[in-house]
Amino acid sequence: MTLAAWNEAADQLTAPGALFAWSIQEVNGVPVRVFDNAPSSLRDLFAGTAAHGDADYLVFRDERVSYAEAHRQVRALASWLATHGGVNQGDRVAISMRNYPEWIIAYWATISMGAVVVGMNAWWTPAEMAYGLDDSAPNALLIDGERWERLAAIDNHPEIPVVVTRRSEDLPEDVIRWADTVADPDPPALPDVAIDPDDDLCVFYTSGTTGFPKGAVMTHRAAVHNVMNMGFYSSTLGMINEREPIPQGEKDQPAGLVCVPLFHVTGCNCYLHPTTTVGGKLVLMYRWDATEALKLIDAERPSTLAAVPAMSREIVLHPDFDRYDTTSLGSLGGGGSPLHPDLVDKISRSIPSGNPGTGYGLTETSGVVTMNVGAIYRDKPTTVGPPLPTVEAKVVDDDGAELPSGQPGELLVRSPIVIRGYLNKPEATAEAIVDGWLHTGDVAVIDEDGFIAIVDRAKDLVIRGGENIACAEVENAIYQHDAVAEAIVFAVPDERLGEVPGAAVVLRSGGDLDADGLRAHLDGRLAPYKIPAHIWFLTTPLPRNASGKYLKREVRDELLSP
Repeated sequence: MTLAAWNEAADQLTAPGALFAWSIQEVNGVPVRVFDNAPSSLRDLFAGTAAHGDADYLVFRDERVSYAEAHRQVRALASWLATHGGVNQGDRVAISMRNYPEWIIAYWATISMGAVVVGMNAWWTPAEMAYGLDDSAPNALLIDGERWERLAAIDNHPEIPVVVTRRSEDLPEDVIRWADTVADPDPPALPDVAIDPDDDLCVFYTSGTTGFPKGAVMTHRAAVHNVMNMGFYSSTLGMINEREPIPQGEKDQPAGLVCVPLFHVTGCNCYLHPTTTVGGKLVLMYRWDATEALKLIDAERPSTLAAVPAMSREIVLHPDFDRYDTTSLGSLGGGGSPLHPDLVDKISRSIPSGNPGTGYGLTETSGVVTMNVGAIYRDKPTTVGPPLPTVEAKVVDDDGAELPSGQPGELLVRSPIVIRGYLNKPEATAEAIVDGWLHTGDVAVIDEDGFIAIVDRAKDLVIRGGENIACAEVENAIYQHDAVAEAIVFAVPDERLGEVPGAAVVLRSGGDLDADGLRAHLDGRLAPYKIPAHIWFLTTPLPRNASGKYLKREVRDELLSP
């Protein structure tokens, strides 16, 4: 009955003339499903939020920024970037910082002037930062104090304007301070630029199986369609009325607790964008802490959490869970990694007003491909949901032939949410996107109802708490130690984080190395989350197949067997 009600509501919302009606249009030579009522750019969506005036927009510790103040700062920063930073439409502006309010102001200022955000991973080491700056060639860099210290460790970093925030001491006189860029009490209007739907919006870096991060180039059309796809899903849930609505006063506003980085699509595209669009309040955390999250849920009354499943698990299993009021939560789950079926039941029992939920997406899809929340998810807890309205999905065999429902194969996606390509990597782009179809690298099954289940991963990646780790990158760093003869890196299941990296290492004859020594070697070469949590030293060569490739799965299964 629930599935029938869902299909009926979806048909109504996408019918000709309805808010989420779509038609086939050609985008960059590819026929895709495009919403008929989609705004031209993300700038247009942000501009409309000025009407929320004095309502809270950003909350960080004891700081509160209203929509009116955020718009003032956005105009001031955009004016500074254009006048003093030399940033023009189409130029890139890199942001490297924690989830501070400044990250969000910098984001909206950049995209509203027609420039392109480069979201740098705040975990990156100086060497990784240097790679990102060299690859993206930004015209300006907006950075916090922690990242500024790492930047200072880079030899010959780009001679571009660097704006530093959250740092008052030890700064040279010539460093540009954030406060000076947003000080204008009455800044001019945003630049009058015409932004095409297919103009570049943002570059987010994703770990590739070659070991080098790839800059995924997203467009305004992709981001807008992700917001509308998510809006469609929320509207459909509302129509089928799965649960009694949470009582809210007339003046209550939507709110979300952001527990994941803004430099990923989960935090940015799937929470910052939609929450801002509806005039919601974004509550930011300095770092993840389950106790602090419960305090913020109690105090700020968010209805959603931008979280990975490990965070949701820590919340519902927290020993002090019952001391806090969590009744504001309308859903709880996570993206970035699979939600284990047992957690679906734990969420349902722990938060009566909260629907368990999950979704599936990639950096390369600028957001979500599917969503699955509430009663339907409880009915199909092993799936990530059906494709959203402007998403086509199919599974194919090794020869590219489409497979019938129920048979596993690689999942392919075609949609306006697919990235334009990888920055400076035409060969990688051509390999990943063929005739408009994105090869996800994930092995999936599509059932008779059109719901997708992810059953395996074709890419050589570890997904640690939502962070993609390229096994090849970690292996390359391990091989830099002279004592190492052979090494492979693979995913090890972890109850809290979903997966963590593990390594099997064979030493050279006479090599002297232990786990602590290897981790010390990797410290500084890799961001801390990439360093293997489990290390095995083997005394025999690693097994290989006929073509000489290591049999990773065989080694992993043997090492992890009870």
